[in-house]
Amino acid sequence: MKTDEMWKVSTGKGVKVAVIDTGVNPDTPSLRGQVLVDETPKDLAHKATEDYVGHGTTMAELIAGTGAGGGLKGVAPEAKIVPYRIALTGPKVTSPVENAPDVADVIRAVADSDVKIISMSFGNHDEDEDDLEAIKYAHSKGKLMIAAAGNDAEKKSLIGYPAAYPYVVGVAATDESGKAAKFSEHGNYIDLAAPGLDMPGWCDKTFRAYCDQGGTSAATALTSASAALIWSAHPDWTANQVLNSLIDTAGRDWARDDPSTYLGYGLIRPRKVLENKDYDPGPAATDPLAKENATGVLDEAGDPVAVSSTAPSTDPSKDSKDSQETSDGQTPAAASDADTTDNTTLWVTLGAAAAVLVIGGGAFAVYRSRRGA
Repeated sequence: MKTDEMWKVSTGKGVKVAVIDTGVNPDTPSLRGQVLVDETPKDLAHKATEDYVGHGTTMAELIAGTGAGGGLKGVAPEAKIVPYRIALTGPKVTSPVENAPDVADVIRAVADSDVKIISMSFGNHDEDEDDLEAIKYAHSKGKLMIAAAGNDAEKKSLIGYPAAYPYVVGVAATDESGKAAKFSEHGNYIDLAAPGLDMPGWCDKTFRAYCDQGGTSAATALTSASAALIWSAHPDWTANQVLNSLIDTAGRDWARDDPSTYLGYGLIRPRKVLENKDYDPGPAATDPLAKENATGVLDEAGDPVAVSSTAPSTDPSKDSKDSQETSDGQTPAAASDADTTDNTTLWVTLGAAAAVLVIGGGAFAVYRSRRGA
């Protein structure tokens, strides 16, 4: 991603990112001064700065960590984080957080704030009408919403929400060569891809050490950070223009109008936007995902997928992206025969109260299939 070159142009300054997750610890060396604790609405701030697993804090550091004290330096080290803690489940989480706010309430609150980007490294296999209406509202308020595709492809290949909702950018995970990870969810709702293997992350809630992790959660954080870099450099752009620039410059070897069900429009390359001072982001009011948003989730035959139904599974050796885990962080999932990672995507509890990466482009063609939409 050549972050050193990008940071000469933009570091994310002036952009706020809402991290909706397991909470964000504002006292890690890398996040001191980076977390806007007072900007989380009081009625939704229940334990927002008490991360019970380390997941949300890791996402925040990948986005806006300063690197201080030997911690992670994020892709947008001068962006700021607004933390939200929702009830999520996973192998590290023995029970959901009591009195945690509903996802829909959080999204609406962010929509009414000056936060520009909503980063969601979690998912659910069921649609929720309240969540969908909240997302539509946030879209109407000009927010850019980015969500993890999920890590369950090797098991079930289920559809992941909120990534599959309209107006949400679904992010898949790749290895360092640009190949889709075998665990990364796939479907016509995948919009972009980002590195998601061999990422450092906090091992647990003690915040004593980093472990080798990864998944579509990390890929989502990197995509959110990339959007922050672009928006910081072009503060007058709309969410549509920021997203369009990421789509337009994404690494791919197929036509833009024929996106992949595994890598979407390709691998994020924000550097390609930042290095061009005269970059044209397109019309401010034009939604670059209008086709997908109007069509909805489709199966490989191009037919609409019923609510809560299973997405078609594909042999990863032929055309793979792979799908989302139903849990956070501890199940090894191979990106290739040699590479493994921990699954770090968390899942919403239903009924709850409330180092520089060099990305190659040559592997794309092998790991894609046409959406046929």
